[in-house]
Parts: sequence; C-alpha cells; structure tokens
Amino acid sequence: MVDSHCHLADQSFTRDLDEVVTRARFAGVTDALCILDPTADDEWVQAEQVASLWPVVRYTAGVHPHHAGKFSALLDDPNDQLLERTLTRALGAVSPVCAIGEIGLDYHYDFAPRDIQCEVFRRQVRFARERDLPVVIHTREADADTVEILETEGQRSVTGVFHCFTGDTELARQALDLGFFVSFSGIVTFRRADNVRDAARLVPADRLLVETDAPYLAPVPHRGGRNEPAYVSRVIDVLAETRHETSRGVEESTTAAYHALFG
Repeated sequence: MVDSHCHLADQSFTRDLDEVVTRARFAGVTDALCILDPTADDEWVQAEQVASLWPVVRYTAGVHPHHAGKFSALLDDPNDQLLERTLTRALGAVSPVCAIGEIGLDYHYDFAPRDIQCEVFRRQVRFARERDLPVVIHTREADADTVEILETEGQRSVTGVFHCFTGDTELARQALDLGFFVSFSGIVTFRRADNVRDAARLVPADRLLVETDAPYLAPVPHRGGRNEPAYVSRVIDVLAETRHETSRGVEESTTAAYHALFG
C-alpha cells in the first residue's frame, strides 16, 4: 500500500524518524510521497535522512498558500523570478522530485493575502505545465478560484491530485473532469465527514488515492495524536467499507493509481 502524501521531513518526526519508517514498513507501506517546502532549509536537511532510511520515497516541492506571502514582490513586479528560481533549485536538491506541490489556495486561514495566493498558485501551475510535472493541490474554502486557475493555467494539460479531499461530490466531479486524481485522508474516518464519504463513492478506482497527511489528521481511533504513514491502512479500510469493496481491492487500486500519476 502507498501513502501518497506525508510530511516526513516535518520537525515532529526528527527524534524518531527511523522508528516511524520501521512501523510503516511493518504495516505494509511500500511507497510514500514526501511533501517538501522549498523555502524551509530544515526540511531539505531532514529529507536527506528520509532518503537514507527509506530509499523508495519520492518527493514533491511547492510553495503552500500559507507561505505565499514570501513572494509578495510578484504583485509589484510581474517579471520577478524569485519563485521560479526557488522551485528550480528545489528540483535539483533531492531526487526524485516528481511533482510540484502542495500548492493552491486557502481562504480559511488567509495567512497570505488572497491576491498573492492566486498569483503564486498561477505561477506554480504554469511552472509545472512547462516541465510536464503533475501538481498536488491544496484547496480550502476556495474551490471556485482553484478550479478556475487550474483550467486557465493548466490548459487541460496539467494533471495531479486534489489532496486531503474535504469537498463535496460537485468538487469531486470538477476535479475528475479536469483529469485529476482525488486523494482521501484520515478525515474519511471522522463521524461528521459524510460529504467526504459521498465523494469517495463517486471517484473511479483508477483515480483514487489514499494518504495520511502525516503528522496531521490522524484517523480514528488515533485522532488527536500525531499521524504517521503506518496509519494509511485505516484510511483504506474505511474507504473499502464506504465503497463496498475489499480492503485488498482498495489497496491494489490506489497503489496502481499512485504509480500511474507519479511514475
């Protein structure tokens, strides 16, 4: 089975990263995608340790909407290339970086002004399109703008995944219409997440992914604690129940979908 989105370079794993990797392997996790922030030097240092402990791990690099404010100069100077230089440097810093992400919009916290979030998102989708790389999408309370930017900048040639899906069936349909995959996290196990389970029933098997988003959003019965890749099996079990499939079937289809998207 695969954890298609985790933050193993996060500082919450610094002290026991080797044990986290051991538990993941023991649980049957064969592959994982580690999300990296190209503006955070400490993550790149820890990514080297991740690579040495778990060589199968692949990586993404992208500026999260929470950090878009670091590139506010783009609004004053459209020719500013700091963002592109940052991403280009990240692509060569750890191997293999196989996607741009996580990127997108977050209108819930608004840690960065919405206009700069949109500009940074647009530039990163364009960057991915020019390099034929998939994108990992974060969207929260910004679905209309997220879809519009993917349509205009992606030009129907950029694919990727809506990670940690929290939307409804309409957003799932829009993501699928754009050619995207849809990934479900521990949220699918939460009692009040009926809308997420409804969407999970809609997604075809060849576009379905599973993730932990570790260290965040631990599934029931681990909710409230630190999440880790080993817990992806719980997400698979609940998806199987929701979709009236076997856990083995969901495990096999999501693993195949992961390799289809990320190579």
